[in-house]
Amino acid sequence: MHSSRKPALTFIFITLLIDVIGLGIIIPIMPDLIIELAHLDANASGSLSYASKMGAWLLFAYAFIQFLCAPVIGALSDNYGRRPVLLGSLMGFTIDYLFLSFAPNITWLFVGRVVAGIMGASFTTGGAYIADISAPEERAKNFGLIGAAFGLGFIIGPVLGGFLGSIGLRVPFMVSAGLTFLNFLFGLFVLPESLKPENRRKFEWKRANPIGTLLSLKRYPLIIGLMGSLTFLYIAAHAVQSNWPYYTKEKFGWELKEVGISLAVVGLAFAIIQGALIRVIIPKLGQLRSVNAGMTLYTLSFVLYAFASQGWMMYGIIVIYCLGSIAMTGIQGIMSGIVEPNAQGELQGGFTSLMSLTAIIGPLLMNYVFSYFVSAESPVYFPGAAMMLGAVLTLVSFVLIRVTLKKRMAN
Repeated sequence: MHSSRKPALTFIFITLLIDVIGLGIIIPIMPDLIIELAHLDANASGSLSYASKMGAWLLFAYAFIQFLCAPVIGALSDNYGRRPVLLGSLMGFTIDYLFLSFAPNITWLFVGRVVAGIMGASFTTGGAYIADISAPEERAKNFGLIGAAFGLGFIIGPVLGGFLGSIGLRVPFMVSAGLTFLNFLFGLFVLPESLKPENRRKFEWKRANPIGTLLSLKRYPLIIGLMGSLTFLYIAAHAVQSNWPYYTKEKFGWELKEVGISLAVVGLAFAIIQGALIRVIIPKLGQLRSVNAGMTLYTLSFVLYAFASQGWMMYGIIVIYCLGSIAMTGIQGIMSGIVEPNAQGELQGGFTSLMSLTAIIGPLLMNYVFSYFVSAESPVYFPGAAMMLGAVLTLVSFVLIRVTLKKRMAN
């Protein structure tokens, strides 16, 4: 295993990178692709409203299926090993991209997203693979590959999607299918199994429970309170994550390249702040002040997004929005200090489960709000309505955080 450790880590990094690039590629293209498959006039009133709602259901299909299947796939990898699950994940994504490349109607887009949701366990299994092959003193460094892949992929993906999409709406998916299949072949011939037979466990349905981790944290009342506040914050984030291409297209007339570049700027800003500035800000302000400052910046950025009158303003607001992410780091630090050392993995699993749950709710809520307020049925035309809802939910989250932490200090 030691001789093949470096190629294996390279494979894991490439796998995760391609997964995130594939996700980033889809975001700027989806509005135009839905309009094309629905045979709508791109310039007609109501087309973007329809695309927004359908895009939300596509995100729902992927997130819901992944929420149900990720614990099952993870448990299967504990039984049969990481290699077959990772290779199956890559083949599943290849099939998904082929569906997106040649889908004759919207129904086939849903089929592709369901396939991707079932097989999309690469981050979970990739993390388990890294843990299997890493010495204790190297584990933290090697886990950094996951964050690096996510950051780099979300910079490359939207730009690639924007530029390739201007050639043809299906071209980015064809490129993604080709890259994913090449990675599958690379893994087929290079990737060794990391999980030793003596470390495997029998598959049990009761341990493949998508909400079990969240329920297991109920013995920590403060954690439950903070998880409740994070629920509102994670849902609020979908005003940007799920709604961005529709909002910028409707309000500023942005094309694929502009949407792609703007999302790459978001990825780059997050990478700089989380990778470098956070190491200065958190120690200087402390966790509690970082949370207060970050939540204030988050709320302000949503309001500014909602009322921005020129496209160039969005780039300045992106910096404020990304600086708000210091709140998340501060909250995670506070929560990690509450639970015992042997429950840290359980806490991280709780974060993942909560993000999955809110990824089911958030896109539908935000995109439907956007769709209504740009439609003829709305009493007022307000494309920024979802952004304002994001500000309100962030403010609710902030209040809950303050109340919960006040109880902690009282105890």
